[in-house]
Amino acid sequence: MATKITTSLVSLASAILLALGAGAAGAASAAPSGNAGGNGSPQAASHRVENAAAAAEYWTAERMRSAVPGDVLAQRAVARGGTLPSVAQGSPTAKGAPTKVQGKTSLHTNEDPVSYIGKVFFTLGGQNYVCSGNAVASANRSTVSTAGHCLNEGPGAFVTNFVFVPKYLNGVEPYGRWAATSLHTTNEWKDHGNIAYDTGFAVVALIDSTGNIDPTVKLTDTVGSTGVAFNMDRGLTYKAYGYPAAKPFNGQSLISCTGQAGNDPYNPQFNTQGIPCDMNGGSSGGPWFIQGGGSPGYQNSVNSYGYSRFKVMYGPYWGDAVQNAYATAAAS
Repeated sequence: MATKITTSLVSLASAILLALGAGAAGAASAAPSGNAGGNGSPQAASHRVENAAAAAEYWTAERMRSAVPGDVLAQRAVARGGTLPSVAQGSPTAKGAPTKVQGKTSLHTNEDPVSYIGKVFFTLGGQNYVCSGNAVASANRSTVSTAGHCLNEGPGAFVTNFVFVPKYLNGVEPYGRWAATSLHTTNEWKDHGNIAYDTGFAVVALIDSTGNIDPTVKLTDTVGSTGVAFNMDRGLTYKAYGYPAAKPFNGQSLISCTGQAGNDPYNPQFNTQGIPCDMNGGSSGGPWFIQGGGSPGYQNSVNSYGYSRFKVMYGPYWGDAVQNAYATAAAS
């Protein structure tokens, strides 16, 4: 099925392709595919952060080291809305993907740090967590994509102390820390914790050397950005990035997986897709880029969840609901 790239910033029906700044692939949406699933309510859920600068004081080096991978929040949503497969249910979940650990098989690649991809830290229910995120092209030049469970409990409260640390590597933060000034996700995630809509967007501002917010510095002017795409064909080939933190990984460097996407056979009601990947907790929210149309490609999903002992990473289908959450964030 052919799709046409259009923009969601001026109008969801516009046919203009918008490229924002050097290094940006452009902010884009694709013409709806009609029956691809995962569209949901067009409304977005938003939260304005009253004291964004408080995150600067909060995140000590020790708190960052001890933060828990955010995938535990996604697993709650999977268990609530579906069934957890056993290793005995070993049917293929993604084209060419082994569904259970087979010796020392590796499905990832070690990557050099990328300026627009980074780590996300946040607090929820008194616990500190870590995820991954990506700077995306937007009208406000300050929008970060991540998983819904990395900015809202789903269902429940929005997180506090949200910061994005681009190009993180072994504790080095070359572009500093960027605190969320507002958080945006789909209503389906915020109100129901529906894993099919597990995507969120944070609008961020630089925390300067004095610990204050500097609204004059824009994220994507500083680190670059990638485009986004919505309502695309299923079964595309993706390259996914993240900072997995559970063994054998340590969350200190960037990792990637590449493969053709296939539907989740265990919980088809999620409308998610999976690629062969052995990334684990901490990689939640890392971007999926469509391959074959240049580098890095348009972002079209995020790392959301996996099943224990199965080497597949699943991501939500980016339909109308996610597109509207993005448009709301990008215009705020």
